[in-house]
Amino acid sequence: MTDLRVLYRGPLSSCNYDCAYCPFAKHVSDREELRRDQASLERFVDAVERNTDQTFQILFTPWGEALTHRWYWRAITRLTAMTHVRKVAAQTNLSWRPELAKRAVESDAARARFGLWTTFHPTETTVDRFIEKVRALDGFSVSVGIVGLRENMGYAEELKARLPSHAHLWVNAYKSDGPGYYRDDEAERYAMLDREFALNNVRHPSRGKPCRAGTHAISVNGLGETRRCHFVDQVVGNFFTDPLASLLNTEPAPCPNETCGCYIGYVHLEELAQYELYGDRLMERVPRTSRSLRVLETA
Repeated sequence: MTDLRVLYRGPLSSCNYDCAYCPFAKHVSDREELRRDQASLERFVDAVERNTDQTFQILFTPWGEALTHRWYWRAITRLTAMTHVRKVAAQTNLSWRPELAKRAVESDAARARFGLWTTFHPTETTVDRFIEKVRALDGFSVSVGIVGLRENMGYAEELKARLPSHAHLWVNAYKSDGPGYYRDDEAERYAMLDREFALNNVRHPSRGKPCRAGTHAISVNGLGETRRCHFVDQVVGNFFTDPLASLLNTEPAPCPNETCGCYIGYVHLEELAQYELYGDRLMERVPRTSRSLRVLETA
């Protein structure tokens, strides 16, 4: 059976960090938003639990920081105990205590099904504190990312030099200012740190190209509204209430968007062979090997 990869994002929009480029910096959710977020997450986990005929890989991709809230750890404990859930991963700034992960997923089997997509924010913490937390997560599948701003180059190089062997470094290419942000030497330095940087530094032409979003992957929000892709607006049904089969295409459909420039979107484009590169650690962004993809070699 082919795993269904599900990106889940609930109502939560608050973060304890204050990064200048983030619209959710230091936003504080009110009690009603937190209540809705917890209730939505519980409905999502219940729906996954019911669908035992399907195997799942799940990524929590909140607007803010989720793992400072206890209900996400309860959800992770429940999901990693389900035999039809092959992977649970979460995007996080790693501001919480590593002991929370160790308590939430205690067994070796559960830990093998749990991954962390972490991001280092140099204005909010230090390399020393961040590395200490990554080291404490030995035994977990961990990726460490950093936004590829020019001023972050030194931090990225220090992270690469100091990360333990169980953690993979990636650089999120900065594309907000349009193409051409990097000089050639800057792009080359980042590519030395992250072999997949060049792939991420491109808005891939995608209209009409076969994409696994909708067949092998879906995006679900806190209302259960389901889209084939996080970047396609059309709602195809409700994950909480509709039969799962009714939400999925029977074969890969062409992408309706002109370009795709974000990892959680372009990993599903068939021509980029990202499923083959990342395997069962696609959700936490840890490649099997470091290599340049053929699409770049022929570009």
